[in-house]
Amino acid sequence: MSAEPRARCPWCGSDPVYVAYHDHEWGVPEWDDRALFEKLVLDGFQAGLSWITILRKREAFREAFDGFVPETIARYDRRKLRRLMANPGIVRNRAKIESSVTSARAWLALMEREPEGFAGFLWRFVDGEPQVNRFRRQRQVPAETKESQAMSKALKEAGFRFCGPTIVYAFMQAVGMVNDHLVDCFRHGEVSRQRARS
Repeated sequence: MSAEPRARCPWCGSDPVYVAYHDHEWGVPEWDDRALFEKLVLDGFQAGLSWITILRKREAFREAFDGFVPETIARYDRRKLRRLMANPGIVRNRAKIESSVTSARAWLALMEREPEGFAGFLWRFVDGEPQVNRFRRQRQVPAETKESQAMSKALKEAGFRFCGPTIVYAFMQAVGMVNDHLVDCFRHGEVSRQRARS
């Protein structure tokens, strides 16, 4: 007799790439400054697209953007931007590509003035602790919250781009600032137990 399939959030469907992302990454608290920068930039690239599109291109993005090291991206020149625009492995949107450079420079400036780094700056909007929601249906999950609105405003004021409140809320879900796994999803409880800063 085969085991019953695990209950998952319906948004990941049955695509193996999406299922692996849901099961191992989405909602896990992230505290690494560089990893948070990467995810924010990729969420900006997602604007107007589906996340699976970005996920399938993520390794190509990482290669094209030099591992999303902000110090490197901040130095990109016009020749590098032209190479990115010609790269079929990524989303070739000039405004989004240029915004990654702007955001990298904003990240560097923020890191100089924030004693707790980028992670400390971002996690402050949820008081340093993941918010655990208990939604039963996907339609109950909001597109944005007062916390994502506040974070979006602060990021824009710091010089980041492509970080509206809806993009920021998707980012907060992904990096575990909020646990929006539905309560009947097997990951809800697992992620809830990963609340302490590593």
